Amino acid sequence: MFFLAPGQLFSIQHSNNATPQHTGWLLLIHPDFLWHTPLAIAIKKYAYFDYAVNEALFLSEKEEEVLHGIIRNIRHEYHANLDQFSQHIIVSQLETLLKYSERFYQRQFLTRKISNHQVLDRLNRLLQEYFEDDAILGKGLPSVQYVAEQLNISASYLGSLLKSLTGMHTQQHIHEKLIEKAKEQLSTSSLSISEIAYRLGFEHSQSFSKLFKNKTHLTPQEFRQSFTHD
Repeated sequence: MFFLAPGQLFSIQHSNNATPQHTGWLLLIHPDFLWHTPLAIAIKKYAYFDYAVNEALFLSEKEEEVLHGIIRNIRHEYHANLDQFSQHIIVSQLETLLKYSERFYQRQFLTRKISNHQVLDRLNRLLQEYFEDDAILGKGLPSVQYVAEQLNISASYLGSLLKSLTGMHTQQHIHEKLIEKAKEQLSTSSLSISEIAYRLGFEHSQSFSKLFKNKTHLTPQEFRQSFTHD
């Protein structure tokens, strides 16, 4: 199951010139249909409308049947005689469909633990290699978008996945790996704070010091001194 926002495109590809055999349903809702309803605003909280095309919600047979039931209700209401309640009833069914999808979406993170943890392992290796590479001097700190592209998943999906696994979003993981590398250099080298900041991709050492203190409650110099005293 996948979701599309207005303006997004999709296509179905099949190989060997075989006759496509597709089953399922496609529900198209014009944005104007939602105006003056609570769903017009609430729909923005469902992050999977922002996902790239290489992610989908995998459903069990029971979950599939739940959604089929909702679609049948919408179809029945749509083909019935329209009255003053029709829009509200259909919107209510849409809200139910989205809430169930959210439940199944969160369940997916729990049931696909092996593949999810593989993503986490790949992320950790990616960040480790990034901060070990001298190329960081020219590239600067890795962005969330860069990390997601390297892992071949969308930034939104990656953030949701990491939040479910670790309680932290992608940017927080980047900062954690950065602080880990900073602590290593502060405790094992004689490089100045400015040199370390530059090696970690910061244009200004003040920005590095501010982030370091925010994460550790110590300035880089205080961390170095406390380590030395130990």
